[in-house]
Amino acid sequence: MHRIQFSPPDISEAEIQEVAEALRSGWITTGPRTKKLEENLSGFLGVHKVVCLNSCTAAEELNFRVLGIGEGDEVIVPAYTYTASASAAIHTGATIKMIDCQKNNLEMDYDALEKVITEKTKAIVPVDLGGVSCDYKRIYEIVEKKKSLFHANNDIQKAFGRVIVCADGAHALGASRDGVMVGNLADFTSFSFHAVKNFTTAEGGASTWKAHEGLDDEELYKQYQLLSLHGQNKDALAKTKVGAWEYDIIGTWYKCNMTDVTAAIGLKQLERYPGMLERRHVMVKKYDEAMDAMGIDHIHHMGENYISSHHLYITRIPNATVEQRNEVITRMAEEGVAANVHYKPLPMMTAYKQLGFDIKDYPNAYDLYHNEVTLPLHTLLTDEDVQYVIDTYRKVLKEMKLI
Repeated sequence: MHRIQFSPPDISEAEIQEVAEALRSGWITTGPRTKKLEENLSGFLGVHKVVCLNSCTAAEELNFRVLGIGEGDEVIVPAYTYTASASAAIHTGATIKMIDCQKNNLEMDYDALEKVITEKTKAIVPVDLGGVSCDYKRIYEIVEKKKSLFHANNDIQKAFGRVIVCADGAHALGASRDGVMVGNLADFTSFSFHAVKNFTTAEGGASTWKAHEGLDDEELYKQYQLLSLHGQNKDALAKTKVGAWEYDIIGTWYKCNMTDVTAAIGLKQLERYPGMLERRHVMVKKYDEAMDAMGIDHIHHMGENYISSHHLYITRIPNATVEQRNEVITRMAEEGVAANVHYKPLPMMTAYKQLGFDIKDYPNAYDLYHNEVTLPLHTLLTDEDVQYVIDTYRKVLKEMKLI
């Protein structure tokens, strides 16, 4: 019987060799490989600067902190996402306002978004779920329309003069809309390089931002470095210069830098990444054809003006109950196929219930969640594996009379 994992990392001998060389170099914390990965990612994304960090959550939080967002401010997040999209804002002391997703669509409800912006709103967190970019043109139309409500707390916020768009691009490295890469669509974007992502550094993430009048890219980069390294004004690499031991602590800040060991993985992953994206595209086409034939709803990774990173293959079984959906996942596991759910909406989670959120206020999110099954999609799958997943899914659904 096949044993198909849900999302194992695709690590080649090239990554292993690069990590070994990093270990032998004697430089294993933030150093030349981390800086090289930042440079290479900047080129890949078409942005001026990238800051590599130890997680996407850290990247999201530092985006808010660089912008001066904190207590008394509001950040708008979707209900249908992973906790990091919201918890990063909560860490700063800001209050989150949650909105539902669209009916039969994973993207946030843009009409609802427009209605909840107030004079306290400082940022919106669109989530490029599954690797499909949000409609940033629509989002910018909304924040421009509402700019008269915006009250800036500092010079960076004054440079925008409106609510700032801080995308959660955890799934979306390599995705684009209207020919523009994610990373250059929102004002600020965070990426995840966790082990289950298309592109991995084992643990890791990155922040980037697009050019904007009034922003100094070099100064912003320095601010991220200070925030991620205890407020220390010299990193370890800078202190290796002759006579350069002395440093200052500018602020009592955080520790969330990337190491050269993990950056070594990323350097080789990025060389392989275009081919990995193409392989995902091929597998998604096979899935699409099979799901359409079975009458199963599924995520659309390509449209007239966008192409996703093909990160998750999200399906929905028409008319299935939560109990039936859970049984489908169990039966598939018994046949050797690991499936998953993306996501259980935040208002259903204990932490967010305790903050006063109730899933009854987010009917579209619940409707999209209750019959959702995510199929394995990763670059270690062979064509035979993909066909086995399809055949197993069809078999289980037929046995349960769901198709």
